[in-house]
Amino acid sequence: MATDGVAAPGLHRGSVSPVDDAGHAPRMQRCLELARQGAGTVSPNPMVGAVLVAPDGRVLGEGAHQSYGGPHAEARAIRAAEQQHGADALRDATLYVNLEPCSHHGKTPPCSALILEKDIPRVVVGTIDPFPQAQGRGIQQLREQGVAVQIGVCEHACRRLNEAFFHHVETGRPLVTLKTAQTLDGRIATRTGDSQWITGTEARTLVHRWRAELDGVLVGRGTAESDDPRLTVRHVDGPQPLRLVLDRTGILPPDRTLFADDQADKTIAVEGEGRPRPTYADELEQSGGTLLRIPETDDNHLDLPVLLRRLGTDGGRDAEPLQSLLVEAGPGLATALFRQDLVDRFFCFVAPKVVGEGIPALRDLGITEMDDALAFAEQTWTPVGDDMLLRGYRRAV
Repeated sequence: MATDGVAAPGLHRGSVSPVDDAGHAPRMQRCLELARQGAGTVSPNPMVGAVLVAPDGRVLGEGAHQSYGGPHAEARAIRAAEQQHGADALRDATLYVNLEPCSHHGKTPPCSALILEKDIPRVVVGTIDPFPQAQGRGIQQLREQGVAVQIGVCEHACRRLNEAFFHHVETGRPLVTLKTAQTLDGRIATRTGDSQWITGTEARTLVHRWRAELDGVLVGRGTAESDDPRLTVRHVDGPQPLRLVLDRTGILPPDRTLFADDQADKTIAVEGEGRPRPTYADELEQSGGTLLRIPETDDNHLDLPVLLRRLGTDGGRDAEPLQSLLVEAGPGLATALFRQDLVDRFFCFVAPKVVGEGIPALRDLGITEMDDALAFAEQTWTPVGDDMLLRGYRRAV
C-alpha cells in the first residue's frame, strides 16, 4: 500500500511510488549524473536528468536536458523507453527527475502534460522548481490527475546542482564564485608579482572546466594589466564563457588579449558612467564585443551590485541573463566582493608552497574580532593533484 509522500511548502501530501524508499536515492543520484551533461550548455535553463524504472527495477529509459531550447530530460527518457520497450511499459513505470516537471509552455511543450499523455503512474521529484511559472504547478497538475508523486528525494544535492538557477530566480543576480590560488602563507604572487604557477596542472585544468560550465568569467583591471589573461577554455572541451573585465577609468591598453583575440566578441569591458571612451572601444565593438557603463560609488569604485543586477537581467549586452559568474580576482576585487557580501561560493586552491613576503590573497576586511570572521554554511576540502581545494558555500542550500 502506498504511503504519504514528503510534503513540500504549499503542496498537499500525495502518494509515493511503491518502489522501496531505499531505491529512491540511487535513482536520483543517476538523475544528477545525467543532469550534469548539460553543464555549460543549458543555461539559463536548469540542469535536469530523468530515469524511467519498471516495477522490477529495470531501467527503461534515461534522458538529460543537453542544450538550451532542446528537448527536456523527461521527453528524452520517455522517447528512449518507448523505442526500447514500447509505450505499454510506461503505464507501470516510475519516473525519477531531479527537478519538478514543467507545466508551462516555453521553448518546448510542458513535461507534465507529456507524463499524463503517456499514462506514467508514479513520479519521484528531487525538488520543486522555483521559477514563478512553475513552482509546484506541475506537481499539482499530476496529482490532480491521479499520479502518485513524491517530493524531496536527495533534495539538498538537487538544489546544490542547480544553485545558480535557484539563486538567479530568487535574487535576479548571477551566482558569484570567487576563485583564488594561494600558497600556504596566503600569497597569490611573490613580492615581484610572479604568480605562474602557484598550483599544479590538475588545478589549472579544473579551473578551465569551471570556465566551460559557468556563464561568465570576470577579472579586475589589475589582473588584466599584470597577467594579460585569455580567460578561455583550453584544457577541456566545452563552450567559451562570456569574458568581463572591470576597467573603471578605461585606461587598459588596446593590445590586451581580451580585446584583440578571436574571442573578442565575448568580451565585455565595464567602465564607469561618464568616463571618456577607451582607446580600445572602437576595435572591441567592431569585433562584436561590448562596452558596458555602470554607475560609480561615492568612493570612486564601480557599483558591483548594480553590475550584477544588470548581468542577471540581460547579460550586460541585451542577451540571455547570466546565472553564474566565475571571478578570478586579485586582492582588491576579492576584498570588495567579500566586504559587500557578494561572494556566494569561495573556491580556494592552497598549494604546498611558502614564499614569505608577497601579494596577499585579501586585503583588510574590517574584521577585528575572531567571532566576526567570515564563515561558511558548508565547506569541503578536496585534494587536486598536489594542491588542496576548499569549496566554501557562504549560504545554506
